[in-house]
Amino acid sequence: MKQNRGFSLLPGGEANKDESRIEAAMRELREETGLHPYYAKYLFRHIGKVHKSRGHGYFQDHHTVCRVKAKGTPSPRHEIKYVAYYKPSSAVRISGVTREIIEKYYNYKKHSKVKQKQMSIVNKILE
Repeated sequence: MKQNRGFSLLPGGEANKDESRIEAAMRELREETGLHPYYAKYLFRHIGKVHKSRGHGYFQDHHTVCRVKAKGTPSPRHEIKYVAYYKPSSAVRISGVTREIIEKYYNYKKHSKVKQKQMSIVNKILE
C-alpha cells in the first residue's frame, strides 16, 4: 500500500498508451513493490465518489480491480514509503476509496464461492 495524506492506498496507477488494464496492474505492482507478477485476472470496475480537486472543479476515479498473483518479497519502491498488509482488524489506516474497493472485493469473493458451490452441486447432479 502506498501513502496519501496519512492513508494507505492499494498499488495502482494509470495504464500507458497501448497497455491493457491488466498489464498496467501487473506493471504497477512490480514498480511499486518489486514483486514479480505472473498471473492477473480482471475482477470488477469500481467508480469512486465525486471529489473536489485541489485546484478547480471536481473529479471521479474509475478503478479496474484485478487479482494479481506474484512471487518475491515486497519492498517499497518509487513513491512508495512502506508496504503494509491490511485486514479489517488491523491498525492500517486506509483511504475511503480503498475501503470501498476492499469491501467490494470481499463481497465479490463471497458471491464467487456461493456460485462455485452452486455449480459444483449442478455438476454432481449431471454426473
